[in-house]
Amino acid sequence: MKQLRFGIDIDGTVTCPTSLLPHINKRFGSNLTLDDIKEYDLTKAFDVDPVQFGNWYKEAEELIYQTSPAQQYAKEILTNWQKNYELFYISARGQNVLECTTAWFREHQIPFDHVELIGTHHKIETAKKFSVDAFFEDKHDNAVGIHEELDIPVFLFDTPYNRNPIPKGVIRVKDWQEANQQVQRLFA
Repeated sequence: MKQLRFGIDIDGTVTCPTSLLPHINKRFGSNLTLDDIKEYDLTKAFDVDPVQFGNWYKEAEELIYQTSPAQQYAKEILTNWQKNYELFYISARGQNVLECTTAWFREHQIPFDHVELIGTHHKIETAKKFSVDAFFEDKHDNAVGIHEELDIPVFLFDTPYNRNPIPKGVIRVKDWQEANQQVQRLFA
């Protein structure tokens, strides 16, 4: 029998959705909290020029990724899952940060079978290419699109920026423990 393969986003899913905020607050003199972020586009939450923000992000991204904390329970759950499932991380990060990304996984002792950095938020083709059986995501439109295109369960990690309605087949979870309960329900 084929081992099930999970497609897993990294930022805001394996890492805490608050990972960027200390860096943004320091650089732009803001005082943002996760509850202030109502859209995936962070520049909508405070007064900043999107071009200036983008330039800063390109300069800071490696430091941000290196210092991002893992979400609570991610390490334990993913370590347990690796016994039964293949863990394929599919991220919008670019190839330029592959080395720091895999170093972060090793440093945090979070297992992976494959890391694919595609440089875009359009993950459907990559999820299709790797024949994932389920996907774990924090970006609302990605979760909905992957589910609708591939007809697989998608677990959407709940945040203030992804609370739009979801179709049946996209399962909203509050944390990795709840994701694990849903995985056990669907795949045990």
